[in-house]
Amino acid sequence: MDKAFIKGLRLLETLAASETPRGVTDLANELSFTKSNVHRLLSTLQQQGYVRQIEGQSTYRLTTRIWELGSQVIRRMDLIEIAQPSMQRLAEATGETIHLSILDGLEVVYLEKIESAHHIRAHTSVGSRAPAYAVATGKAMLAHMPDAYLDRFPDRLHRYTATTRATLQELRADIEKARQDGYAIVPHGEWREGIAACASAILGRSGQMVGAIGMSGPDTRIKRQQIKQFSVHVLEAAQSISLALGYLGRN
Repeated sequence: MDKAFIKGLRLLETLAASETPRGVTDLANELSFTKSNVHRLLSTLQQQGYVRQIEGQSTYRLTTRIWELGSQVIRRMDLIEIAQPSMQRLAEATGETIHLSILDGLEVVYLEKIESAHHIRAHTSVGSRAPAYAVATGKAMLAHMPDAYLDRFPDRLHRYTATTRATLQELRADIEKARQDGYAIVPHGEWREGIAACASAILGRSGQMVGAIGMSGPDTRIKRQQIKQFSVHVLEAAQSISLALGYLGRN
């Protein structure tokens, strides 16, 4: 067990429970830490943006950083709960695996999934990550990000399969197509061999992109024409979740 880490967490909890700023001696007495220990922990937390010193005083209080982290967790929990009915309807309409994802930097994180009843299906796990540029939910979300966001990706992208978009030029073309259609497709696996997928972004109350919903399965079963048919259901699911989140559409 990392004792310094535990002490840091206890210090955060104490500051969070305090209605007024706290001083080093005060905190040391309450936590039974040495003053030098408290000062060192406060300095580290201050450097990381979790604590700030009151100007002109020797007291400290938490910043909004903790609130920001907690808000992200709550939003994800709300998104999963709200998305469940639409995910279930999409699963019934397509018979394929359904994913709910969010964008985290250059990757997608799978928040929730409904497994296909087919013996042969797309295999992923909740909490796992995938390169955003090589999966349908990632491309659907990137389509709602500013053009400059794609500059975060290296000019030469890692090629996972023969169909992976390996240059920014190819990726930008896919993103532009997703913007025009309202959904993104991967007809042949770009991250994992043999996977076809379709996804659409989910928008929040103010129109900000909050996630994406998509379906995937083996490309031996899901042909390009069938993806086109499934895209109607994917769009409907994304719009239904967006509406439930308070999105009323762009004026």
